[in-house]
Amino acid sequence: MNTRELKRSVLFIAAFSAYITPFMGAAINLALPSIGSELEASAKQLNWVVTAYLLGTAVFMLPFGRLGDILGRKKIFISGLILFTIITACIAFTGNIRSFLIFRVLQGISSAMIFGTSMAIITSVFPPGERGRAMGINITATYAGLSSGPFLGGLLTEYFGWRSIFAFIIPISATAAYLTYRKIRMEWSEAKGEKLDIPGSVLLGGGLVLVILGFSRIPGATGIILITAGLLMILSFFIIEWKARFPLLDIKLLTSNRVFSFSNLAAMIHYAATSGIGFFMSLYLQYIKGLDARTAGFIIMTQPVMMALFSVPAGKLSDERNPGHIASAGIAMTSLGIFALTFIQQSTSLLYIISILAFNGLGYAFFSSPNSNAIMSSVEKKHLGVASGMVGTMRLIGQTTSLGIAMMLISLNLGDQAINPENYDQLLKTIRTGLSIFAVICIPAIFASLARNKKLNKRNYE
Repeated sequence: MNTRELKRSVLFIAAFSAYITPFMGAAINLALPSIGSELEASAKQLNWVVTAYLLGTAVFMLPFGRLGDILGRKKIFISGLILFTIITACIAFTGNIRSFLIFRVLQGISSAMIFGTSMAIITSVFPPGERGRAMGINITATYAGLSSGPFLGGLLTEYFGWRSIFAFIIPISATAAYLTYRKIRMEWSEAKGEKLDIPGSVLLGGGLVLVILGFSRIPGATGIILITAGLLMILSFFIIEWKARFPLLDIKLLTSNRVFSFSNLAAMIHYAATSGIGFFMSLYLQYIKGLDARTAGFIIMTQPVMMALFSVPAGKLSDERNPGHIASAGIAMTSLGIFALTFIQQSTSLLYIISILAFNGLGYAFFSSPNSNAIMSSVEKKHLGVASGMVGTMRLIGQTTSLGIAMMLISLNLGDQAINPENYDQLLKTIRTGLSIFAVICIPAIFASLARNKKLNKRNYE
């Protein structure tokens, strides 16, 4: 296989894989009532439909990225696709909520195998001058999944039942696995012969589990205890990594690689500031504005659609210009957009909402592709799997933090009350408070992104 054909195959397969998970996540949110009704699940169990997947993914993302560096990225990637296909088929035929949740954890683990290596494979194949565009196409596929998830998920659930969502995904993941086997003949394992850091994996995975569980129980004392214990385990992880012969995460990447450390920090903060926006806007549009779920979904889709449209141009631009400057501008745009949303009232026009969400999506696109390009281009080849895993881990930590803040505010201001016209004023106040917090959180991300620019020049990409 020539180089050009290899690049085309890798990009096509990676885009296929990148579409799967965001589509399923967005589609399942609309199917939760149907799942709960058929499987007789409680509200608490339905919350675990999302949390179980997050746990599986968060715990194994970095270890599988590291295993890809050691055993071979293609090997881990295709194994993840095969496992994902099998587990998705099992979910489609499951008969009770407990087995459903177990399979969701396994599905999260298989996703960690896919996304802990996919970006590393792209970086291995595409040279510096083409890498940003390739990552932009991959990220576009991710946002295409987010955009189509609510629409297709709603149609599939309404006409064929919630199981059809999983049935829809099976041929996509199976095709990606088959194409990987047939089209990608190369393997990448620059850290071959090294060992996986088991103690470090356990500490990091356990810490992330406790933090995620803690956020689901905030503002109660249990939540605070779990988060504190989780953070202590993560701190212990960083301490033992200093002395590990073959560390899961080489601390030198954080202490001496300014681009890697600040780019990851910017990503985590950015996700923490933006992931809860969709949740708040869904409540605002359906309760405060009185729109039905389908119309609200179409409006919220404005943001991921803009992300999908502009991720490739942003990625291509980061091949030609300093990606740190482009990513910093993207964060600044997102921060302004969130700030503009803090002024929403019941009388705010839908045109204003749509315009701001579109602006946010544009800012997100100009941050995500260039920032990923900066991260992946700043490390040696033997660390590409770890870098890919870090990108995914930062995303999960940020998303968990954002949704945790949103749920904490809802719990503090509304408690166990059902949302009704009598407390709409309190709900609107809660939404505006949350958006204000997100706007403030976004500001440090701008400085983190700018801080890495001193070292971000052409030498990082050669």
